Amino acid sequence: MHTQVIGIVAIILYLSAAFVIGARLFAAAESPVRSRRPGLALGWAALLCHALVLQQVLLTPEGLNLGFFNAASLVAGLTVLLLLLAAVPAPVENLGIVLFPAAALSIALMFAYPVRDVPSASTNWKIDLHIALSLAAYSLLALAALQALVLAWQDHQLRNRRPTRLIRRLPPLQTMETLLFQLLAGGFFLLTIALITGFVFLENIFAQHLVHKTTLSIIAWCLLGLLLWGRWRFGWRGRKAVRLTLSAFLLLMLAYFGSKFVLELVLGTTGSTP
Repeated sequence: MHTQVIGIVAIILYLSAAFVIGARLFAAAESPVRSRRPGLALGWAALLCHALVLQQVLLTPEGLNLGFFNAASLVAGLTVLLLLLAAVPAPVENLGIVLFPAAALSIALMFAYPVRDVPSASTNWKIDLHIALSLAAYSLLALAALQALVLAWQDHQLRNRRPTRLIRRLPPLQTMETLLFQLLAGGFFLLTIALITGFVFLENIFAQHLVHKTTLSIIAWCLLGLLLWGRWRFGWRGRKAVRLTLSAFLLLMLAYFGSKFVLELVLGTTGSTP
């Protein structure tokens, strides 16, 4: 089947999954709670089609084609995978209302603005491992950032003593907060390993074309470490946790996608960064 046809199917399935989850959340309070399964099933089907598209677009004889929108779509797909896996033990599929349309948009942009970028070292398994760990860390922390936004909104509604029907459908605030820190711990671990592999496998991680990426990633790692330590030592939570989570995530996005945006879409150069 043609790659673009599969991509269109994935987009339709993602939007359908978001609609089904949204309809379940916004259902009248007196109506029976609908099953989670239809939304999750549509999400898995969409992810399967998304994976097929990525497999055909990213894998080339020269190596991984990690152009700007290709990389963005890969991160979106990985984030969806993590969300669906996390939804097995915990009711976090509500994040799909935002994440599924974003994944659909990433596919559309990948087709609309194809950029070829195969790093010269992409056939080196050590560099591939570093890239994979970095993308996995970004994806898990992207999920944590979404969770932080929902948590901030939920906290704001409860503080103002006007919880909406949607808020009442969400898990308790303590449960949402616990899940946030679980996501942060996993993302911090992956980011730590990604940075270690970068220092070990890259010849000069502070080279001119990598210094901004390395510096921003280290600052983000320090913020996440500080937040997790503060949670363990002082019980940090609420707005402080949300702010530090979003700050670290934005730094990571600037580190990777900010540099790729400038190099590929502004300056028109490719293949310069692993």
